[in-house]
Amino acid sequence: MQIKNIDGLSVSQIRRMVNEGGKFVIFPYTVSIVVMTFKRSSSIYFIPPGENTIKHSYKHVLTNGVLGWWGIPWGPIYTIGSMYHHLSGGKDVTSDVMTHLIQHDPEANTSTYNINGVVSSNTAVPAQQQDTYNIPR
Repeated sequence: MQIKNIDGLSVSQIRRMVNEGGKFVIFPYTVSIVVMTFKRSSSIYFIPPGENTIKHSYKHVLTNGVLGWWGIPWGPIYTIGSMYHHLSGGKDVTSDVMTHLIQHDPEANTSTYNINGVVSSNTAVPAQQQDTYNIPR
């Protein structure tokens, strides 16, 4: 799925903006054709701190309002659920997106890791520094 509004930002810049109140959201929308109702989600949008989501959600609100109601019985139910998410600023997916971005950050130092206070390394140890063990036969 495409993430919009992060062009030119590094993962560290995005992390800082999220800590300041930025978020990643999706806008669900509904399209109905008499007996069939389709519930879909928009692309992921990055909303910088202090910015309103309405400029990103208006086209999905219009889609809901015009095409969402017509399916019986799920059209009105899904449309009302989608409108709720629009009025609350979108469906927040920040934690999922940040987890993915941090795991795939090219700037991150992944040569060491810390599990329960034990620091380990992913780098190869030269042969002369490796421990040797004498195991009796």
